[in-house]
Amino acid sequence: MEITLKHTDASHSDFITLVSHLDADLKIRDGDDHEFYNQFNGIEALKYCIVAYHDKHAVGCGAIKPLDDTSMEVKRMFVFPEQRGKGIATTILKALEQWTKTLGYTSCKLETGIKQPEAIALYKRNGYNIISNYGQYAGVENSVCFEKALL
Repeated sequence: MEITLKHTDASHSDFITLVSHLDADLKIRDGDDHEFYNQFNGIEALKYCIVAYHDKHAVGCGAIKPLDDTSMEVKRMFVFPEQRGKGIATTILKALEQWTKTLGYTSCKLETGIKQPEAIALYKRNGYNIISNYGQYAGVENSVCFEKALL
């Protein structure tokens, strides 16, 4: 399967569409906790976004944003359910990691929910280690935070 990646920002129409599908999925998965998580998922400030295409159709996305002086935070990772299991998310994640290094940061961190087993498996498979919940996720039982040092 040939995947092409477009580096863009949050104003790109395909990125916006993909994120709307992600938010609809998260609203179901998160249930009563959705409003808490949703407040941290605005895309307006995202300058580093990737949209993945297959046969000229947008099939997935992801983004990074500065978290601190050395870390970028991975945000808004999504692949359409019918496209999962084909390596698209890994392709996006690796491109985000490379972009992080290009921008001079040395690690990626992220938060995902315990109700997102596909995401947890993706990050573990790609060398991310579970860390203590950081920032606004500290003490939140349904959150799982990860970090990967980029060499």
